[in-house]
Amino acid sequence: MEVLTKNLKVLNHPIISHNLAIIRDKNTDCEKFKNALKRITYALLYESTLDLPMVKKTVETPLMETTCEVFDENAQFIIAPILRAGMIFCEIAQELLPFANVHHIGMYRDEETLEPVWYYDKRKEIKEDKNKVFVLILDPMLATGNSAIDTIKNFISKGVKEENIIFMSLISSPEGVKKVSEKYRDVKIITASLDERLNSKGYIMPGLGDAGDRIYNTLD
Repeated sequence: MEVLTKNLKVLNHPIISHNLAIIRDKNTDCEKFKNALKRITYALLYESTLDLPMVKKTVETPLMETTCEVFDENAQFIIAPILRAGMIFCEIAQELLPFANVHHIGMYRDEETLEPVWYYDKRKEIKEDKNKVFVLILDPMLATGNSAIDTIKNFISKGVKEENIIFMSLISSPEGVKKVSEKYRDVKIITASLDERLNSKGYIMPGLGDAGDRIYNTLD
C-alpha cells in the first residue's frame, strides 16, 4: 500500500534498528523489552520535539553573558499518552519536558468492530491562545488509525490547531498512516518503523504483539 503524506517521518538509525529487533523477538522478556523501548523513545522524542517554539534568553555564565535558546514559556505543551501502553513513552517525555501538562487518554479497542471505546479523558484546561498550544500524542502502535483519529479529533474540538499536533508511535501500519493523514493532513506522524500491513484482526504485521501486554507483563 502506497502511503502519501509529507508529514510522515520514519526514523532510520542503527540504535533504533538494533532495539526494534530486540522488542520484535517473541522471546524477549518484559525487562529487556522495556529497556529497548526506552532507548528508542529518546530518539523518537528528539525528533518529535524538533519544531516546538523556542525563544532567546540571556544567561550569565561564570565568565560572561551569552544568549541561549529555550522553550517558549508562554506556550503550552501537552503530553497525551493513550492508556495504557502510551505511558511507557510518557515517563521519558516528562523527563525531557518537565514543564508540560500530561493529558491522559483512556480508550480500548473493541475486538469485533476495531473501533475505540473511551473510558477516560483527564486534562488540564487548555490555554486561550490556541496558536500557542502544542500536543504530543503518544501511542506505541498506529494500527487501524481509529484511536489516533479519535484522539486528534478530541483536541481539535477543544481548539488546538491541527498543525500543532504530533502523533508519535513505535511502529505504524501503512493503513493507519493513510487513514490519519487523509483525515488530518497537517498532523505530523513520527514513527520508528512503517511495517508491512494489518492482518484481518487489525494487528500490525510483522509487528511485535500487544505492546501493553509486553510492557506490563500481562501475557497469558
